[in-house]
Amino acid sequence: MPRFTVHIRDEWLAIPCRDPTKTIHWLGLEALRRYIKNKPDNGGITTLKDVRFVVRRCQGQGLLDGEDTIEDALEDNDFLELAMEGDTMSTEFIPSQPGVSHLYPYHVLYRSENICMDGNSLTSTDLVNLGRGLYKIKLTPEAETKVVQARELLDTIVKENKVVYGITTGFGKFARTVIPVGKLKELQENLVRSHSAGVGNPLSPERTRMLLALRINVLAKGYSGISLETLHAMIQAFNASCLSFVPEKGTVGASGDLAPLSHLALGLMGEGRMWSPNSGWADAKYVLEAHGLKPIVLRPKEGLALINGTQMITSLGAEAVERAQAIARQADIVAALTLEVLKGSTKAFDSESHRFCDRVQDAYTMRCCPQVHGIVNDTINFVKNIINTEINSATDNPMVFAERGETISGGNFHGEYPAKALDYLAIGVHELASISERRIERLCNPSLSELPAFLVNEGGLNSGFMIAHCTAASLVSENKVLCHPSSVDSLSTSAATEDHVSMGGWAARKALRVIEHVEQVLAIELLAACQGIEFLRPLRTTTPLEKVYDLVRSVVRPWIKDRFMSPDIEAVHRLLLDQKVWHVAKPYIDKYETQLSSPGSRPISPTSFSLEPPLSPRKRVRHE
Repeated sequence: MPRFTVHIRDEWLAIPCRDPTKTIHWLGLEALRRYIKNKPDNGGITTLKDVRFVVRRCQGQGLLDGEDTIEDALEDNDFLELAMEGDTMSTEFIPSQPGVSHLYPYHVLYRSENICMDGNSLTSTDLVNLGRGLYKIKLTPEAETKVVQARELLDTIVKENKVVYGITTGFGKFARTVIPVGKLKELQENLVRSHSAGVGNPLSPERTRMLLALRINVLAKGYSGISLETLHAMIQAFNASCLSFVPEKGTVGASGDLAPLSHLALGLMGEGRMWSPNSGWADAKYVLEAHGLKPIVLRPKEGLALINGTQMITSLGAEAVERAQAIARQADIVAALTLEVLKGSTKAFDSESHRFCDRVQDAYTMRCCPQVHGIVNDTINFVKNIINTEINSATDNPMVFAERGETISGGNFHGEYPAKALDYLAIGVHELASISERRIERLCNPSLSELPAFLVNEGGLNSGFMIAHCTAASLVSENKVLCHPSSVDSLSTSAATEDHVSMGGWAARKALRVIEHVEQVLAIELLAACQGIEFLRPLRTTTPLEKVYDLVRSVVRPWIKDRFMSPDIEAVHRLLLDQKVWHVAKPYIDKYETQLSSPGSRPISPTSFSLEPPLSPRKRVRHE
């Protein structure tokens, strides 16, 4: 029998429907009847027949026609809102996602393939794909066995009334306060509720999925003492995309990411708010119920097992290194295109270049690309190794060692490793934007480029790329501030019990912001370089760069006269986010590398280019 969840003012009502041929108007009246029944004063409604109302979906906010039948307009478990005349429609429902994900704007895909988690083999690439909805989760049999064994040890500790931190005691400053057995469940629930103290916008669906997936992976290692039932409930919530409201701010990165992970756990307990693709925002208990799920019931130590760890820092860090790697390899291609447009020399890269012009050497922004871009790639690889290690690390406290029959309080929850690494990542990747902005200046400055000022005809009437360059400069300037390392700071918390912290949450968030700025600056450079090519026709560059030019022109037309520029920048930023520039050029790079590895061969590099006309080799600008 179909069932629908209807929100009226401050109430959520579950409405069964035995006859799906009934109308939306009937459903609204039935919801109002139940609403009035629950209110001592009938909700201020004297008679149903005089009530005027509208019904809309919570997800998408689409208004429904009262005359349509339920079977034609709705799907089972849809979430709806009913607003009576004079009421204000709720603003709690976000049509597509909780929190606008400017930093990670992919659409969640929700596919059915599984990743089998064992707590030891997840990668940053896997985690990002889990966030995008490419996979669902299941546990390996080995992981299930370890989880069960660790839980059995904890149950024994409770049964024997042993005093163990976080299991039979309070937390932090209250670590020496022993809690009666009858209140151990309340202890864990209070922990999650009190620690759900974050602020700010909620994480996007992709990032919340990554956070939940990573916590599942850590618990699957079998050192946290979580019960298999609770872990399975978390996996079911992940696979159904029932996502808690997790504010982005509030963690100091030790003892773990307590605030965001508490918000994650709170929704799983059926408290606070949750989001799903079907419901939009709603009370967590209704979102879980609509997907056939039950709130988790915490056993001794399980609240602590859910919230103690570095998963916020590390999941955002995983996204950061993946995006950094993607933009770094595309930055080489963008720089090569600019080198062509500026008629730069490849003498610094190739001993036989520069044969047909009198230019001896270029500015550092072109000549030193291998050195500047190179260290960025090395930085990314270094950080990615640390993040992948952290992804598969047990970060709980206390740790449960079933094979040794003991628990140990340690410091694996401290986020210093990923915090320092992500500060380093921001500093490294920022240079891609720093050097790119200087190349944009050279493209726009006629005294440096031999191109029209700001890459547009009829300068004065048209301003061309004048302010696009200013935008790039502003982003680079912001990055200079954002690159100040957050992990050099520490503030003592929890009454000096937690007296050194990592500040890794901010390290991760600002690293992502730096990387986004880098992507946007390189999008502007790519636009400018393609515009520069327009003034060099009929000359042509190499095949791979012509393919890149064609790709850009598939979403942005040439700049003939001034127009609204922001959509052009966004369109090319989208190409970089989707790695389409890389995918266009990669076959040619692969071919070059194959030739390079062949004995006795001297291939022509796809990034050692010459602008050449389609018919006349004698008019090449530089070299063969």
